[in-house]
Amino acid sequence: MKYYSTNKNTSEVSLKEAVIKGLAADKGLFMPEQINKFEPSFFDTIQNLSFQEIAFAVAEKFFGTDIPSEKLKEIVFDTLSFDCPVVKVTDSIFSLELFHGPTLAFKDVGARFMARLLNYFLGETGKQVNVLVATSGDTGSAVANGFLGVKGIHVYVLYPKNKVSKIQESQFTTLGNNITALEIDGTFDDCQRLVKSAFLDKELNEELLLTSANSINVARFLPQAFYYFNAYARLKERGILNNKELIISVPSGNLGNITAGLFAAEMGLPVKQFIAANNANDVLFNYLQTGKYNPKPSVETIANAMDVGDPSNFVRILDLYHHSHNTISEKIKGFKYSDSEIRKVVKQVYSETGYLCDPHGACGFEALNQTLAKNQVGLFLETAHPAKFTETVGEIVGATNVPLPEKLAEFMKGKKISRELNRDFSEFKRFLRTI
Repeated sequence: MKYYSTNKNTSEVSLKEAVIKGLAADKGLFMPEQINKFEPSFFDTIQNLSFQEIAFAVAEKFFGTDIPSEKLKEIVFDTLSFDCPVVKVTDSIFSLELFHGPTLAFKDVGARFMARLLNYFLGETGKQVNVLVATSGDTGSAVANGFLGVKGIHVYVLYPKNKVSKIQESQFTTLGNNITALEIDGTFDDCQRLVKSAFLDKELNEELLLTSANSINVARFLPQAFYYFNAYARLKERGILNNKELIISVPSGNLGNITAGLFAAEMGLPVKQFIAANNANDVLFNYLQTGKYNPKPSVETIANAMDVGDPSNFVRILDLYHHSHNTISEKIKGFKYSDSEIRKVVKQVYSETGYLCDPHGACGFEALNQTLAKNQVGLFLETAHPAKFTETVGEIVGATNVPLPEKLAEFMKGKKISRELNRDFSEFKRFLRTI
């Protein structure tokens, strides 16, 4: 399959080129030339398939023409060495827990898949690749751990100084090996701008082979569709969807997650409505209300992975629906929540159900709680383990109610190693030219 740029000012490329380049030459994001749909009959028996089997079927629709079937199956099964279970919270609202991977965050799925796919393509070139990734929290840890020790790849994680949790920071600053943490004196948007600028700098790209592991990379965001299909299967397996509509609520930051869900729907997944649950960074929310997209500097919140003022994947949503505001606002309903509202939801859900949401999942839950009709089932994405936000969540429900998983405790024992840089691209460029 070929991949085109959302800006449509450059030639189509192969999957291999799209994955290695990350960003198109005309500054657009890559999109597959077509979306292959499942026959309706696939969903009649989907509940009989395992997570890995479902993911492989989805992966074949995306990548089956570009990778040998057995190799693709190996990549998928190796990626999904953990589960993403659906857990009941109320009679009509369920949590899709995406925090059972190595770094306890949803991005483990996309990051692990991309690492293995990139390694496969690099085996054909023999070249050294430098992966640049901007993070507002969980992306950095997922990518760093997904690529840790992979030969031929060095990862540079750019993160905003003092704007990620201590636990999140420890997951990518203590690894060493082929992982370098860059502490940027700025916001996530500054980190993302530096990464994009590096990809578009002709001099740098003549000297170095650069790619991205952010959700701008097709190999990072497309595999996130896997767990939407699996969630549907697990709900159907339990008889929960009988004669009911499925509403999916997605905590939304850089919009890679909800974009993957929209792709799943375009492939035939029976979803009645998507909800984009925003925090105070409400650019998408405002677009859905007004039809006008006005990016602005991000603001710091307790749901830090959603602190994005100019979400990259918005252009993919525009492209997917031919820039039609009417269509997009029909597909996606928007909600936004302040820090005080998020705290209230975390406390209320925990006291009433015993389920502990992280700040991002709390946004997703509350959007369903406010909008769900009697004939509907709601699924919200619990994107990270609440223990990754111990300071915030512990303050709300009591620290003793937020036990630290062994995986996170091990990260906290490591020594932080990072390089501080300012937000100026010329300094970042000088650093890259020394590697």
